[in-house]
Parts: sequence; C-alpha cells; structure tokens
Amino acid sequence: MQCSEEERFYMKCRAAYLSVFRSSLVNMTSKDHRNPSQKALDKYWPPGTKKLNFDDFCEILKKEKPAEPDQLMRIFKKFDVNCDGYISHEELSRILTTSGEKMSPKEVDEIFSLADINEDGKLDYAEFCRFLESTAEQCQTAALKKLEADAKLKRQNFGNQLDNSPQSSESQPELPASETAQNRFLFLHTTDSRSSSRPSSARSRRSSLSTVITMGAGSTKSGRLVEPKSLQDWHHTLLRGCFYLEEDGTIVSLQYRLVIPETTRDYLTIQPLNLSPIPVIFSCRHEMLCHCNCIKLLHFITVFLSCVINKQRFLWRGELSAGSYLLLPFTTGCRLMKRTRKTSTKTAQLVKRTQSEELELTKEFKMALSDIFEVIDLDGSGLLSLEEYNFFEQRTSGEKCDEDAWDICKENFDTKKNELTRQGFLELNLMEANDHEGDPGDLWLILEAMGYNHSLEMVEACPFFIEVYCEDANATLQAVHLDSGIKMLNSAVQRSITSKAEARSLKGHENVLIYTYKGESRISSVIANKSSQKITVHINNEQNKNCVSSRGLSVFAVEVPARTKMVCQHVKALNDQQEWTYNCVETIIPSL
Repeated sequence: MQCSEEERFYMKCRAAYLSVFRSSLVNMTSKDHRNPSQKALDKYWPPGTKKLNFDDFCEILKKEKPAEPDQLMRIFKKFDVNCDGYISHEELSRILTTSGEKMSPKEVDEIFSLADINEDGKLDYAEFCRFLESTAEQCQTAALKKLEADAKLKRQNFGNQLDNSPQSSESQPELPASETAQNRFLFLHTTDSRSSSRPSSARSRRSSLSTVITMGAGSTKSGRLVEPKSLQDWHHTLLRGCFYLEEDGTIVSLQYRLVIPETTRDYLTIQPLNLSPIPVIFSCRHEMLCHCNCIKLLHFITVFLSCVINKQRFLWRGELSAGSYLLLPFTTGCRLMKRTRKTSTKTAQLVKRTQSEELELTKEFKMALSDIFEVIDLDGSGLLSLEEYNFFEQRTSGEKCDEDAWDICKENFDTKKNELTRQGFLELNLMEANDHEGDPGDLWLILEAMGYNHSLEMVEACPFFIEVYCEDANATLQAVHLDSGIKMLNSAVQRSITSKAEARSLKGHENVLIYTYKGESRISSVIANKSSQKITVHINNEQNKNCVSSRGLSVFAVEVPARTKMVCQHVKALNDQQEWTYNCVETIIPSL
C-alpha cells in the first residue's frame, strides 16, 4: 500500500525517535536529550514543562526545518578569512566555544577528528558539509531499515509489550559511528519565530475517536444477590489460588475443574486470601468466569455477566445441571499493575550465619515462605500434597517432582500423613541455601516467580480463594492447570463486552469498531477489526482522572489482526470513594 507524504513523514519521525528511545510511547522527561540548543529549549521546553511525547516531537520536526548544505556553506564562508575553502582548527575552536550555542573544546576536537581528512589542522568545510549530509542520510536509512526489519522493535514501538526494562543498546538502530559527535552541529536549522512555544497535538492528522465517561463516587456497589438463608447447610468445597503478573503484562492463574453430579442450585464466590504481613495485596479485585465443557460458550458468558460484587467478593448464584465445568479466575489487573510501581528498592537478606557458622533463614524470609506456603496449600489443610507442591514447582522452575523425589523429601523434611508441613517447607528452602553455600541467587528466582520483589513485598501476585456451595449435590473442585487460559478467557470477555456495549466506528475507518462497556465497577473496551488488513490503534488515557488501566500505561498501542476482536483495556477507579473519569482517545496509526 502506497504511503502518503504525511505518512512517510510520520514513519521517519518514528524511526528517528526509536534511535534514541526504546519505544515511541516513552516520553522525553529531560530537556537535555540529544543536546538541543538553548533557543530550542526556550521555545519548546518553557518553564513548567515536565515532558514531551512522540506527537510533540512530530510537531517540532514539522516546524523546525533541517539546515540545507547551502546554508552551512554560507555560514562557513563568513569565517573563511583567506577565502581558500579552509578554516583552521584554532579559528573554528574559537568560534564554536565563544559564539552562539557554545561547544566544549572536546566536542570541537571530535568534529575535527572526523572532518580533518588531510590531518593538516585545517577543516575543508565543503567536504565537511557533504560529509554531514551523507551521514544524516545514512542515519535515517539505517533507522528506517531497523524499524522495518526488527519485529520486536515494531512491537515495542506499538506498545504491545509492557516493557519497563532500561533502554538497551541492542534495541537501537545501528547508526554510523560519527552520529554522536556531530549531534550538536547537525542541530543548525532555520526557525519560524512566530511559532507557539508549546507544540499542539499531532493527532489531528489521524482518524480518532474520543470517549468520556464519568463515574460517581462509590460506583463500586455491593451486589444485590442475597446469600441463601440455608447456605450453611449446603454442600461446600473450597480451593485457593493466586494471580501472577508475568513480565509481558499477562496474568496467569490456576484453572479449576468443577464436577456436579446432578442438577442443583449453586452459589459461587471468589475473594482475596488474607495474608496479614502484606495488607496492600487486597487492593486487587477479582472476577470469575465459569465455563461448562458440554454447553456452548454462550453459557460461559452468561455466567460471567451474572456475577456481582459484594465488597471485595464476587458472587454468582444460579442453577447448574449435571456436568463438568471449567472455572477460569479472572482479574482486570488494574490495581495490580499500579501497585508494582510503588515499591521499595531495599534488598532484603534471606540467609545469615549463626555464631557456629551454620546457615539459617532470616525472620523476614521465613515470613515470606510462610505466606507462600499458605498460597500453595490449595485446600487449606496446613499440609502440602505432591500435587500442591508440583503446582509450586511448575511455577518456580517449570518442572515437576516425581514420586521417587517426593519420597526423598518425606525422608529428609518434616511431614505429616505423607504430606509436607510448613516446617518441612522451610527446611527444604534451607537445604537449597546450603547447597549453594549461602548464595541466595536461586532463592530470589523462586521469590520473583511467586510475585515478590527484593524487599520481600508481594507486588506481582494476588492470592484468592474460591468457594462453591451446592444445595442438593456434593460437588468436587480440583485445580487442573497453571495457565492463563488466555484464548478462552479473552474470547469470553470480548463477547461479554460486545454483547452489552454500543459499537462506534473510527472516522474514515468504518470497519474498525470500538466497544466500550460501562459496568458497576469498571469500564472495558474491545477493538473489532473487520477489515482485511492488520491495524494499529494508538490509545491515549492521559486525560483520565482517578483511574488506572489494566495496561499499566497511560499511552500505548494495540495491534489487531485482520477480522479479529481484541480486548483493549479495563479501567477502574484508584479511589472508589471519589468520582472518576474515563477519557480515552483511540487513533489509527498509519501502516508502515
């Protein structure tokens, strides 16, 4: 597909931006990026400016015309006192270190090391101008090729990955070695003094859709479902679990198999599991999807939509016929994403030496291990079965413990009824420390997999428990998979949103629909791409008030394949007791 001049300009802007930043969604937070001139700072970074985004960058490039070779030649000729096409190192150094945007002697030396081709202490400025022009073209070509060829870089550019890692040189376009030294000199340009001091948004050049929804204080209401008076007499089963935030931003948890032997009234709940040392954990609300293998997906969605909130507990009440059901725990992850940003940087000590030089676990580490034991003790019996322990092993190492290895554990660590006690679990981790002579490296890998940071705060995990009450049947509940179930889950959430929300198309793109669903406690959106080509939609939440997105970013982008629907985001209030506003702008990004 042929690109317009404006789309080519936008593509070049992205390539240039990505030669400095890891993503076009990263803001400029320092006015010193790439050594701008003081005149440019006065114009585009006035007092009070905290950041510039990619759209601002595009607007600046529209206004700031690059210097032409003829302009540079005229400037050099003014300082060529002998009119012989050369400027001495001494004269150039005096000019550049005392006039205009003053350079340091080191920067002048770098320019000369590149431009003094004959090594005679003189600058052939005609050759230097050609060199600058050629290098600028090489930089642009290299950046564009890198952008088009590197799929990972494209994904970061489009914001699909919630990548908070530091900027890596491996993700940058390979530019000519001379680019850095010339940076200050390449900033020579002509300006329009009538331009405003702060760039306006560049989004007007693309097709956008804006949605504004204001939710009142206390919008997270208690559910209307009343607990049956005879509930305590119903058959009851319970299992624990945990949501884990992965590096790519996805959330995984156990899945559960519910087997009901006969048709009966049922009452299902999911709620946070209280772990007293870390009260912050309970800021994450959960929801539950229920799917019946032998019934169409529509039943799966109906159950999801019938769930209501009762404080921090989600409830479902209804009648289920005999069969096997798959329960998929679901959380928007909004508050979980937010919490990961407010953590301590202090590194806790895991093991220490006693006076007799023996290793022991620190008190803080024992507390964390005790909480982990509570999470993986799925039935709450106070003991770990081989099955429960293997879910832990699968999460932390990707492997499983076989019967022979389990027998060895029972021989060496404290057990009861052939299951591992809490003390035995601590002993097992102490053995791990001894095997590595006190090196905590592997212990930290276990903790990180379980959602802990290096201050022993559980910031990337949310424990929960599920309860099932059946009036006339004794149901069984079993943990079956440690998986995100992402395909099935996304399909259910998409259908639940699109069945309740009104579709709005983006201007000029009738085949791109945005569904925005307003629930009691959250706002969710789905992007439907009915066209025959992949699209990329830029999402801007910067005008939101008192709310947080499940994406963990205020600005991101979503790639939607042809003829596909995709969950865009979930948004919830930061403070339920205050009014909050969802103000989202969706914009089509031109294709490369």
